[in-house]
Amino acid sequence: MITRDKMDLQMPSQKLLQVQRFGIRWFGYWIWGGGILNIESGWCPSYSQLVGGRSSSSSGKGKNHEGLIKYGFSLVKGKANHPMEDYHVAKFVQIQGHELGLFAIYDGHLGDSVPAYLQKHLFSNILKEEEFWVDPNRSISKAYERTDQTILSNSSDLGRGGSTAVTAILINGKRLWVANVGDSRAVLSRGGQARQMTTDHEPNTERGSIENKGGFVSNMPGDVPRVNGQLAVSRAFGDKSLKSHLRSDPDIQETDIDNNTEVLVLASDGLWKVMSNQEAVDIAKRIKDPLKAAKQLTAEALKRESKDDISCVVVRFRG
Repeated sequence: MITRDKMDLQMPSQKLLQVQRFGIRWFGYWIWGGGILNIESGWCPSYSQLVGGRSSSSSGKGKNHEGLIKYGFSLVKGKANHPMEDYHVAKFVQIQGHELGLFAIYDGHLGDSVPAYLQKHLFSNILKEEEFWVDPNRSISKAYERTDQTILSNSSDLGRGGSTAVTAILINGKRLWVANVGDSRAVLSRGGQARQMTTDHEPNTERGSIENKGGFVSNMPGDVPRVNGQLAVSRAFGDKSLKSHLRSDPDIQETDIDNNTEVLVLASDGLWKVMSNQEAVDIAKRIKDPLKAAKQLTAEALKRESKDDISCVVVRFRG
């Protein structure tokens, strides 16, 4: 969402994408909320319309085909007087004999057009890459960059705003790929210990790249560092007016899911501003129902007076 912590501008009225929830029957499977999509072969072009959701207050849950891996999500609008700008994806899908868990948080600024676009298209763009099954890392990186180029090319419709992104792809419940741009974060708990799977892309830490591209990083008293005095992240989708100084290539990490892996928490910075990684996974571990865990995380962030939009997805691997 747009706050002093994210973007120091105000957005003019612009055409906004509206994403509505709906159910669709596809090859004998109903998709609704936490349902499962089954694609035996090929690719469904309209799949990008089936994932995620956004509202001023939204929550839900689901599980994989065997019911062993469960997820829950909770999104709460911040205190700013504009519409919710956080979007999410939480879904299990079946593609060519593989089960994929798709989870994401998109935290928009200067409007919700860009995060809405990402919700509809980023995962489908990743999975359409020909090399995905042999080189997920390269495919994710290429899809991030190509998606950003499409967003920039359609800025007349999508506006001048932007979005962070954190995406997680769970392959057959055994291998996890996490990518991000910006400050939305994914944290894994293994053996009770929090492991951050993402990199916070902040202007101060990437000052060299910004300055090499002709930009600057402001450090005003009482404010966070900003690119050209405006944006509080150094990587993002969109933001056409600043793009010459920004990056949209993701940091990517992968890991095996073993018997010691407990939970994965994805969340926007509305949560991470007021809560440590370890605190978040401790709450998520303690509450066995991932929906209740996600709601508890957003409630705790509100209790700690987070003013930003707060969104999180909790994936539980055990119990």
